[in-house]
Amino acid sequence: MSSEASSLKGQLLIAMPGMSDPRFDHSVIYMCAHTADAAMGLVVNRLVDHINFPDLLEQLNIKLDSPAQQIRVHFGGPVESGRGFVLHSADYLQDASMVVDGDVALTASVNVLKAIAEGEGPKHSLLALGYAGWGPGQLDAEIQANAWLHAPADDEIVFGTNLESKWRQAAEKLGVDISLLSSDAGHA
Repeated sequence: MSSEASSLKGQLLIAMPGMSDPRFDHSVIYMCAHTADAAMGLVVNRLVDHINFPDLLEQLNIKLDSPAQQIRVHFGGPVESGRGFVLHSADYLQDASMVVDGDVALTASVNVLKAIAEGEGPKHSLLALGYAGWGPGQLDAEIQANAWLHAPADDEIVFGTNLESKWRQAAEKLGVDISLLSSDAGHA
């Protein structure tokens, strides 16, 4: 990556058809950080199937009779899959929160989960286990190899509940019908 101006922080990565890594097939990733040294994002259109929010609260020893708010648990990516991250609207910030852009923040503390469960958390939130991460130059090389498109983020794609349509919606932000794209670079 040549400069901060070309950073994808706060944008969406959209997996191209034929993505060679099955963990990212048809995925949409919200980019939380992107520098010359590393990149980090959360998959926003895939759920985990082995745990739900009440079970997670119980594992974390957060005692509530009945959570005021239920949220789904997403597969954020294959790195540190036991670690939780909450991507949320910036109307709720803690000392541990990292503001990604003016409207979206990332918090990895248990306190945000308790606030969400009590109905006192952010207006919009997405709970993810794990994250997608890239080393120096790795993401840029994957983009050059036509593995990813990138597009501006919006709340409906990031926080919306219709996971099936996010991949198509994200590509449509670029004016692209992704179903018409070939998985072979340079071929129609």
